[in-house]
Amino acid sequence: MYKTYILSTMPFVVPTTDGKLIEEFFGMATQGESAFSVAHMKAPAGWSEPHQTPDFDEITIMIKGKKRIEFENETVELSAGQCILIKKGTRIRYSNPFEEGNEYWAICFPAFTISGANRENLML
Repeated sequence: MYKTYILSTMPFVVPTTDGKLIEEFFGMATQGESAFSVAHMKAPAGWSEPHQTPDFDEITIMIKGKKRIEFENETVELSAGQCILIKKGTRIRYSNPFEEGNEYWAICFPAFTISGANRENLML
């Protein structure tokens, strides 16, 4: 029988070296899905990534704590209960320079790939 849904019960845990937890529920690593990806993230205090210019739109939904997003001429601090859409081709830098860890969901269209993130100095 053909199913009209996919139940994700075992996310792919992306290996990192910076203390960040990345659990992909849908996307390239879990189902080979290229249209979109959905991931749950937890970043420790002091975490940061290099600048990047992604080839995908990204929606971030903050659950706990704060996340700093640096744009070319502006910095946004996203707090729990807030959501942001960042359009592909935007140069950004994500970080958590705050004293507590954070938790959020990221939805990318098309799906996140490390090569599509276009990180300037790849550090995972």
